[in-house]
Amino acid sequence: MTDDWTAADAASLLRKPTASDDKYSRGVLGVRTGSERYPGAAVLGVEAAWRTGIGMVRYLGGARPTALVLARRPETVAADGRVQAWLVGSGTDAAERSPAETATLRGLLAGELPVVVDAGALDLAPAASAPLVVTPHAGEFGRLRAALGLPDADSADPADPGAVAETAARLGGTVLRKGALTVVATPDGAVRTVAAPTPWLATAGTGDVLGGVLGTLVAGAAAAREREGGRLDAADLGPLAATAAWLHGHAAAAAVERAGGGPVTALDVAEALPGVVGALLRHG
Repeated sequence: MTDDWTAADAASLLRKPTASDDKYSRGVLGVRTGSERYPGAAVLGVEAAWRTGIGMVRYLGGARPTALVLARRPETVAADGRVQAWLVGSGTDAAERSPAETATLRGLLAGELPVVVDAGALDLAPAASAPLVVTPHAGEFGRLRAALGLPDADSADPADPGAVAETAARLGGTVLRKGALTVVATPDGAVRTVAAPTPWLATAGTGDVLGGVLGTLVAGAAAAREREGGRLDAADLGPLAATAAWLHGHAAAAAVERAGGGPVTALDVAEALPGVVGALLRHG
C-alpha cells in the first residue's frame, strides 16, 4: 500500500523544544560529507541541519570543507565526540575515497547508530548492518539495485513504488528515491510518496540540503528514543525520511515565493526551512 505523505503526517514527527531540553536531548548529528573537490556539499548539509532545528552538529571532514563550514556556521563543532546519528557521503566520490575513510565509514555502517547514506557512500550500503536510510537519485538508484543483485527498474517509471519497495527489502534499510515524486520505502513493505511542490527544486546542491534535513530528524528521533531506553530501527526511518522530503519540497516552494516566482539556489532552500518548520509546529 502506498500513502501520500501530508502536512499533518509531517507535523506529527516534529517536536518543539521545551524548557527542559539541552543540545543533546534535541539531537547531535555527526556529519562526514564534502571533499576537496566538492566542499560545498558539506556547507549545504550542515546549514540545512542547523536550519531544521538540530541541537548540535559535529562536522568531521577535510581541511577545506571544514574551513568553509566553520566560516558559514561557527557554531558547528569540528571535533569527534558523542553523536546520535550520522550523515555521510554527500559531496564525495567513492573512487577518490581513502582507505582510512572507507574503514571509518564501514565502522559507522556496522554500528548501532542510524546513518543517512548519500552519494559517494552508497556503494557501502549493501554491507551495512546499522539502521540506515539511503537517498539515491535515479542513476544512483540503478547502481544500488545492481549492487544488490536486482534487475534494472522500469526506465519508463524510475520512481516505481514497487521497485523502491523491492530495493528496501533487499537492502534491509529505508530507501528514499529522490525525484519529482520522491518515494520512500521501508523493509517491511510500507511505501510513502511525496510530490515536489515546485520544479525549481531541480538544481545543484538541493540533495545535500535534503541530507541535512533528514539527518536532523533522525538525530532528534534517536535522542528521544534514547531517553526511553531504546534505539531506532529501519522501519522508524521511513516516516522521518518522508517528513524530510516534505519539508525540503515546501522550503523550496517558500524560497520560490520569496524570490517572486523565480529561480532559487540550494542555499535559498536551506534558509527557508525555519519558516516551514515553524508553520508546521504552529498549525500541525
